[in-house]
Amino acid sequence: MNRRHFMTTTAAALGLGPTLARAAEGEFEVTRTDAEWKAMLTDLEYKVMREEGTERAFTSPLNDIKEPGTFLCKGCDLPLYATAQKFDSGTGWPSFWAPVDEANVETKTDRSFFMTRTEVHCRRCGSHLGHIFEDGPPPTGLRHCINGVSLTFTPASA
Repeated sequence: MNRRHFMTTTAAALGLGPTLARAAEGEFEVTRTDAEWKAMLTDLEYKVMREEGTERAFTSPLNDIKEPGTFLCKGCDLPLYATAQKFDSGTGWPSFWAPVDEANVETKTDRSFFMTRTEVHCRRCGSHLGHIFEDGPPPTGLRHCINGVSLTFTPASA
């Protein structure tokens, strides 16, 4: 059994899903070793972005940002969301009705905690961002509920 097959099989057996299996195979444009990710991220960022965890509600300062700008993936700086698509969902996480470009995010089914949800990841580095729900505002009716620790913010004036 070659290393790639072993990593994919192990990731699948552990229930890590296709996104992390792809990361194990090095199929993303931006790839880092586990040690490199741990060196560049805080413990919470690592738990959320690499282990598909969730930050506590109402803890992200990005939740309150309303000024024009773009939210980038903390793992690779890919533009993901814009303030123009942001809304206050009242959930305690930054929420958006659409990404800046649908091609910049990937989704997968998350069947944890006895429910089915749609998980959203950065297409370029595979970092876990949050979940998508069908209770958002027009025009999409979607709510991209995103962990603030997965993002950085660049004001439009920068």
